[in-house]
Amino acid sequence: MQPADKLTLYEQLEALPEGLTGEILNGQLHTQPRPIGPHARAETELSIDIGSAYGRGRGGPGGWWILVEPEIHFVTDQEVVVPDLAGWRKERMPRIPEGHRFEVVPDWVCEILSPSTASKDREVKLPLYAHYGVAYAWLVDPKRRTLEAFALDAGAWRLLTEASGTDTIAVAPFDALGLDLSNLWS
Repeated sequence: MQPADKLTLYEQLEALPEGLTGEILNGQLHTQPRPIGPHARAETELSIDIGSAYGRGRGGPGGWWILVEPEIHFVTDQEVVVPDLAGWRKERMPRIPEGHRFEVVPDWVCEILSPSTASKDREVKLPLYAHYGVAYAWLVDPKRRTLEAFALDAGAWRLLTEASGTDTIAVAPFDALGLDLSNLWS
């Protein structure tokens, strides 16, 4: 039992002031402020494009839940990540949980890189996603105007594509969608 004045990491995460997002990665609490404009723009546009085609089946096959900043508990209250976007095939997660804890490993995650989070996203979170079996991960860099897509292959990330600028791409797991990258950049 914790002493009365000693909060668990998850209690510390829950107590963060408004405007900060917290994650527990490898036993450490990490915080970051709300995203800056270019980050928010890329996140919103991806959510609209992928969510319409794969979430709602408009111009794509449907069959997915696409969510913005879900709190994923790989280990309840101990290993907690908040990707910018995450997706689950509805056959693996038929319903969205009632609470804020998502305990089903996503099929896809996307991190939008910011100068303050890029190294954490690449060096800490990508290995965690691989460890827990996330099948696909995308890294989007609004400053460089790039998208890197990875697939998990025998426990390691394999680069599927790196696209940039105004490219239009179709890449797993959303390869039925022609994604126009120019929409992501402000």
